[in-house]
Amino acid sequence: MTTPSKAQKQIALVTGGNKGIGIAIVRGLAREGFTVLLGARDAEVGRAAAATVDGDVRPVVLDVTNQDQIDALVTGVADEFGRLDVLVNNAGVNTLTFRPLEDLPKPTEENVDDFKNVYEVNVFGVVRMITAFLPLLTKAAAPRIVNVTSKRGSIGEAGAWVGQPSMVYSSSKTALNAITVHYARELADTTLKINGAAPGHVATDFNNFRGTRTPDEGAAVAVRLATLPADGPTGAVFEDDTQLAW
Repeated sequence: MTTPSKAQKQIALVTGGNKGIGIAIVRGLAREGFTVLLGARDAEVGRAAAATVDGDVRPVVLDVTNQDQIDALVTGVADEFGRLDVLVNNAGVNTLTFRPLEDLPKPTEENVDDFKNVYEVNVFGVVRMITAFLPLLTKAAAPRIVNVTSKRGSIGEAGAWVGQPSMVYSSSKTALNAITVHYARELADTTLKINGAAPGHVATDFNNFRGTRTPDEGAAVAVRLATLPADGPTGAVFEDDTQLAW
């Protein structure tokens, strides 16, 4: 992909963009010539992360559970750019984010509060972001939404349930995959494409660095889906180039 001129430069927003897979997606989009808005809950953390990336990367304060912050960012993007070309919903949590456990609990050990905490970010946060930014996305020539999901969210994919997946986390990604398909169907007659990106087992602090892939390897599928051509797919979930039977 050639770098567009300043007048044509595309605008991307990445939630949870300050570390792990998120910062790798930011790097990948910056390399493609995007102006990248790096979403982080803490302003200083966001600034520090943005400083590590070459390109036009701008930190923005964003907590996907905070509607006021989302609305303020929509106004800021509208005033400065008038549109949004790419939205990457990367922010995500699991049960361990909220409970000091050494490992993921058994499904029977997870409770209603765990579901509320995780779904608030992994599912409701995505809906908030899409609802808020859809008017700006529809002003772009070729808008793209990428929802960072997980193979753990698959019901039909062989091997997706090997090991001990968290019921809460896995089901949140199953819900996210379903939402992705519903949005794609609703927007099928537009130029907007929305897909799920499954990064694989990436070594980040999310899993105590137990993964087997690097963040850049995991981020590659999200960057590809963010830059799909007009004849690219929509309403699907991919791990690398493989479409998953979610």
